[in-house]
Amino acid sequence: MTLTPSLFIGLALLSSSLIAVVNAHNDTPALTMVGTTPNVPKNIVIMIGDGMGPAYTSSYRYYKDNPETAAVEQTVFDRLLVGTSSTYPARVSGYVTDSAAAATALATGVKSYNGAISVDTDKQKITTIMEKAKALGLSTGIAVTSQINHATPAAFLTHNESRKNYDEIAKSLLNTDTDVMLGGGQKYFPPTLIKQFEAKGYKYLADFSQLNVITEPKVIGLFADVQLPWAINDKGAHKLSKMTQKALELLSRNQDGFVLLVEGSLIDWAGHNNDIATAMAEMDEFANTLEVVERYVRQHNDTLMLVTADHNTGGLSIGSNNEYLWNTDIINGVLNSPNVIASLSLDDDNWQSQVSSKLGFELNSDEVNQLTLARMQGIDVMETAIKKIIDLRSYTGWTTKGHTAVDVQVFAAGPASTLFNGYQDNIDIANKLMSLLPQNAKLKLNTTNSEQAQNN
Repeated sequence: MTLTPSLFIGLALLSSSLIAVVNAHNDTPALTMVGTTPNVPKNIVIMIGDGMGPAYTSSYRYYKDNPETAAVEQTVFDRLLVGTSSTYPARVSGYVTDSAAAATALATGVKSYNGAISVDTDKQKITTIMEKAKALGLSTGIAVTSQINHATPAAFLTHNESRKNYDEIAKSLLNTDTDVMLGGGQKYFPPTLIKQFEAKGYKYLADFSQLNVITEPKVIGLFADVQLPWAINDKGAHKLSKMTQKALELLSRNQDGFVLLVEGSLIDWAGHNNDIATAMAEMDEFANTLEVVERYVRQHNDTLMLVTADHNTGGLSIGSNNEYLWNTDIINGVLNSPNVIASLSLDDDNWQSQVSSKLGFELNSDEVNQLTLARMQGIDVMETAIKKIIDLRSYTGWTTKGHTAVDVQVFAAGPASTLFNGYQDNIDIANKLMSLLPQNAKLKLNTTNSEQAQNN
């Protein structure tokens, strides 16, 4: 018998339904045990490396490799790899998805058009996994490095016909009753809107240091005007890791369970910029965050972590120019993002030594000539020239500034993680995750409604 994704989902639903029937009169979560590990999770952590196609996880392995050892060391991605996923959107948008359509698929199990925020091709709302979790009494939260009203978090929490309607999306988050929202986006949340959140019981945080003192959920933390700082320029801050740790801590207070979305948003943004040094720093912070969640899963055997990418960005190539080389020393030596280096070069008459210091290598005469010409044309041209020098020195290639349609990888750990083994489509991932929501909670809701009807 071939175990197709549909059959996997059916088996999961059957298993969950049987468990629910057995536990229908039990107030505890419907978790049966295999040894000491439940086969259905109480908590689900969904982690998305935005734009993180397979070349990103491979390049990260080499980026982190210890050159003094004979072996190439595994990373957390290698350790957790279980399968792959296709990412294409609804037919109307062809084969190459954007983040909105991909997030809609992952959040709802329904394909839609590029730009859609959890609405179908007729622009009708589709129920998300977060909405279903909330209806079942679970807590929900997000921790992202983009603005919290960006495409991916928005598609998990709310609905809109266009991802570009940032102000509308920000206002709509007020009605989602999401327990924890952490990321950037102050620009889209004026004081009047923040006061509305506070009136609904939310604690508003604008300073990242305030995160340490929060002990109760119902929190909205906006720690940047738009995106959080690039990890390469914010070394040691580990903002995504810390937001995720705090979200886990706060959401764990709900004994019925939680669903948490974590997004390494800026991997995609670095890919769009064709910026390998910045991309690897973002990958490093996302990997650190995976390890935070993996540790939580080991300590809480009722928690499933599911990790994937929404799509691939940039067409990253490990090796270029017909050379069988990829020089990670160059990438590891870059101290700041190219836009910061470019900015510094415009403000310093001694710019050549400044650029060499930040890049970690001495510029040759051809490179000096290229940058001298670029510097006269402004910061954007200078930044592009710096990135091209890094690419040439490291033998990094790119095929596009946009997305590609290649399959992405799937990583998982915890109860029911084997459900995601092998190939699947992104809507299969969503349907499998939703099938794992606590079925006994549905029975409790139905029982309560029936009792109320009888009493009335």
